[in-house]
Amino acid sequence: MAESAPGTGLFGMLAEFDKPERLLDAVDKARDAGLRQLEAYSPFPIDGLAERLRFKDQRVPLLTLLGGVLGAAVGYGMQVYTNYAFPIDIGNRPLVANPAFMLITFELTVLFAVLFAIGSMLALNRLPRLHHPLFDLDEFHLASSNKFFLLVFGNDPLFDEGRTRAFLETLTPVRVSPVEHTEIPE
Repeated sequence: MAESAPGTGLFGMLAEFDKPERLLDAVDKARDAGLRQLEAYSPFPIDGLAERLRFKDQRVPLLTLLGGVLGAAVGYGMQVYTNYAFPIDIGNRPLVANPAFMLITFELTVLFAVLFAIGSMLALNRLPRLHHPLFDLDEFHLASSNKFFLLVFGNDPLFDEGRTRAFLETLTPVRVSPVEHTEIPE
């Protein structure tokens, strides 16, 4: 989800809900109203929330597959190169023996896939991130205990501070709070 850049007004508008069903209904109504830049926060996974938010980002699995393929190529290629560059004739056996190469190939496939998965997850989530604009809201710490939050980002094409607040208040939240951008370090 693309966040709004600093200097573009509000970071977003946050609505707090007391039940997961209300959050799911709020997401549906926000999508029906045409809002597209949404993010939801909950203390536990909610079945169907990602689908309702239309979260379809598949970059981490694709990068993991790319890492695995690269690891297999490096593992196999390294052994083939080594055997041709420094040949040792043992009982007239072939220099490239596929069954003997599978262990290292498999190990490097797994290693590269894991490294690509972790690295791409961190990079795509912009982690480690020491601060987020939502951390400035006192009530947001409840997202890890018993409250559910829906954020409409300020870069949504339909975002208007007054209209978005009025729309979110029609969803019967516990409260609606504007989220300011945090200061940019100099």
